[in-house]
Amino acid sequence: MNYTEAVEYVLSVPKFTKKNKLENTVELMERLGHPERRMKIIHVAGTNGKGSVCAYLSSILEHAGKKVGLFTSPHLVKINERFQINNEPISDAMFLSAYEKVWDAIQSMVKDGFYHPTYFEILFALCMVAFERENVEYVVLETGLGGRLDATNVVEHPIATVLTSISLDHTEILGDTVEKIAWEKAGILKQGVPVIYDANEKKAEPVILQKAKEMNAPAYPVDLSMCEILGRTDATIDYRLTNGQCQGWEVHVPYAASYQVMNSAVALTAFCVLNERFHLGIDRRAITEGIAHTRWQGRMETVLPGVILDGGHNASGIQEFVKTVQDLEKGRKITMLFSAVVEKNYEKMIQEICEGTNLSSVVVTEIHNDRIVPAEELKRIFEKYTKAKVTAVPVIEEAFEEAMREKGDGMLFCAGSLYLVGELKEILERRKER
Repeated sequence: MNYTEAVEYVLSVPKFTKKNKLENTVELMERLGHPERRMKIIHVAGTNGKGSVCAYLSSILEHAGKKVGLFTSPHLVKINERFQINNEPISDAMFLSAYEKVWDAIQSMVKDGFYHPTYFEILFALCMVAFERENVEYVVLETGLGGRLDATNVVEHPIATVLTSISLDHTEILGDTVEKIAWEKAGILKQGVPVIYDANEKKAEPVILQKAKEMNAPAYPVDLSMCEILGRTDATIDYRLTNGQCQGWEVHVPYAASYQVMNSAVALTAFCVLNERFHLGIDRRAITEGIAHTRWQGRMETVLPGVILDGGHNASGIQEFVKTVQDLEKGRKITMLFSAVVEKNYEKMIQEICEGTNLSSVVVTEIHNDRIVPAEELKRIFEKYTKAKVTAVPVIEEAFEEAMREKGDGMLFCAGSLYLVGELKEILERRKER
């Protein structure tokens, strides 16, 4: 089997099927020798901001001279992006080597009557095998969906758990209230292990604190009242923490999105807590430089002058997207390139964008998978909520060219789906190579 065949097999496993019970993941990890038990793991759950917080945590560890593995999802262009060591995707050879061990374990499980691991179980197992083989010391581990029943929750003794912003998403699986979703996310808390959490959602906080009390887990809240903005540009934000574990620290965030203040503050606080409790010896300079040099694709990412990609794809993500556009607008012409997947409430997303921003023009397009929303459908909905010019261009590369023409000397925001962001990244990479 070669790398391409291995990737094709993993991608062929259905992604949106019913979860296996955690016992199935435990069995898989048992057959692999429990590699997850030999690394120091920071376990991260939440609705929005998980990927960004994980990226900050990983960058801090790298700047502190540690060997760190980062497991996140989804990938934008290539599956290897999900498994990074010192913030570089693993090689094709490393992927294949880890996959071969996981493949053997899967075959023996199925032979013995266990369920075939799900897509996400396979990725998690592959990740742990690869990281162990490369002698990774720390792992920043992002949950997939939820927390309590997530495959990653087989990790027994993380050094910290982190809960990012919690809001309504995947309600058909996680529950139809913020409180129910918070309970699922807080399922990653472990006995005596500190939890650092985003405390801005007041419906979620009592649930988190109750779970922390049950688990005897020290709880450290972080909220926006702790962050004093010192200055911002089209690409960065500077702020100071006014209280909490890192009171008085000044931080430079390499992103224009307001929500990255909160995400970086959560990551910063996590390391202040870890240093205090476990004497990791990670100094202040490594922590702040780690944040300042974090690179995370597709989250208010400036890819060309005046061109920003954002993967916000649920109600809360779109609200934060709108806030950032408002902060950057400053009387400039704003063009939007938009697409969405069918299971999202895309009409609500479009309405919030149109009501919260002053759009000059819109280009809508279609992502390339079976969850497509036709461009003409998106055009019809945009025209319900804005008087701006709306153009439907089904082919993404042609849509991007049209949006760039519309942009002129203004700004272009590309949003609505991480799949759109991924396809645009691939287009830009091809153009760069040419």
